[in-house]
Amino acid sequence: MTAHQPADNSTGPDLSTATSLRDLRVPILAGVAVGVLQALTPFAFWWLSAATVYAMGVAVIAAIYIGFSVADGRPRVIAVETVVATGFLVVAAAGVTGTAWLLVAGLLGHGLKDYWQHRTQFVANTRWWPPFCAVVDVVVAVILAIAILAGADFHG
Repeated sequence: MTAHQPADNSTGPDLSTATSLRDLRVPILAGVAVGVLQALTPFAFWWLSAATVYAMGVAVIAAIYIGFSVADGRPRVIAVETVVATGFLVVAAAGVTGTAWLLVAGLLGHGLKDYWQHRTQFVANTRWWPPFCAVVDVVVAVILAIAILAGADFHG
């Protein structure tokens, strides 16, 4: 195993070295704070529709793993992360003019991807990022879902 290759996790993570919830307290709290701030980003870009702003957020958070995969250095990891990020980009683009539920789905999907990344360490050396990002994704998704149910217009 080199510095760029994680241990084989084909049977799941080694629970003796898995990060405890206590170790994740700071990334989780930071994720809640950043998630609330991210939910407010349409106010910072008032000239764009909320759907466009949230779609840009989904695209950016998905693309961050491309950078992590390049740092990891394994061609297979780079290819997989690029394909996954492209999928999230397509969902985000569809959410610009389609239903805002696509943005909620993209955020929740990315949160699940973050959870999977945290459990498997598919991309090496991401440490606290996956749990932090998963919390951000879920917080924003919940806030968007509440806004949709309350009748907010994301395309106006």
